[in-house]
Amino acid sequence: MSQRLHMIEHMLETNPKDSFLHYCAALEHQKKGDAAQAIKILKSIVKGDPDYLASYYQLGKLLESKNKPQEAIEFYKAGKEVARKKNDLKTLGELSEALMLLDVYED
Repeated sequence: MSQRLHMIEHMLETNPKDSFLHYCAALEHQKKGDAAQAIKILKSIVKGDPDYLASYYQLGKLLESKNKPQEAIEFYKAGKEVARKKNDLKTLGELSEALMLLDVYED
């Protein structure tokens, strides 16, 4: 386990509901090549803290890398709904672009 991941997991022991720390842990798992664990963590964030927007894009990209484009599309679309609700135009644009790259065009 990397020192950074170890430090993040230690912080999660005292802050187990911190979505940002979970997100960081997912990125560290992705860096070390454990996409399955990263996907599991990101799905958990989306379920437990659906307003944590960064999770949707990263989750979609990981699912695309695992040749699961339909599942990625579902998360991109769900993220767009949250971004609209929060009026986060930057994230809305990023998620829309990710969908367009998969030949999915909406509104």
